[in-house]
Amino acid sequence: MTSPGLSTTPTTQTARHPSVAAEVERRSADVQLRIADAITKFAGSMMFVYVHVIVFAVWMLVVEKSPWPTLTLIVSLEAIFLSTFVMIGQNRQADFQQHKADHDFVANEQELQANTALTKTIADLTREIHSTICVPGGSSTNAPST
Repeated sequence: MTSPGLSTTPTTQTARHPSVAAEVERRSADVQLRIADAITKFAGSMMFVYVHVIVFAVWMLVVEKSPWPTLTLIVSLEAIFLSTFVMIGQNRQADFQQHKADHDFVANEQELQANTALTKTIADLTREIHSTICVPGGSSTNAPST
C-alpha cells in the first residue's frame, strides 16, 4: 500500500525514484522515524526561530530576574537534542543516497546489457546482410546489368 500522493507508476506530477518511494514507505511505517522527521522538519523552519525568540524574550523579561544560568542549561540541552536530530537526518540522507545509488547501478547495468545485446544483434544482422548481398569480387548479386 502506498502513501497518498505516492505513485509507483511514473507520471509527470507524482513520478518518484523507486528508492525515494521505498524510503518514504519505510519511514512512514516506523513511529520513531516519523517523530524524528516531524521534529527535524519543525527545527528547520522559521516557526522554530520565532517560537524561540518569543519564549526566550518572555523568559528573560518576565519569568526570571536572573535567567542566564537556567537559560544556558536549557539552551545547551536543546542543542544536544537538536544535534542528535541533525545526525539522524544525515543518516537518513546517507541511507537514501546509498539505496538510490544501488538502484541506479542495477538499472544502468541492465541497460548496458540490453544495449550490448542490441549492438551484437545489429552486428550479426549486418554481417548476414553483407554475406547475402555481396559476392566475392565486390559486385552485388542484385546489381543491375548494363
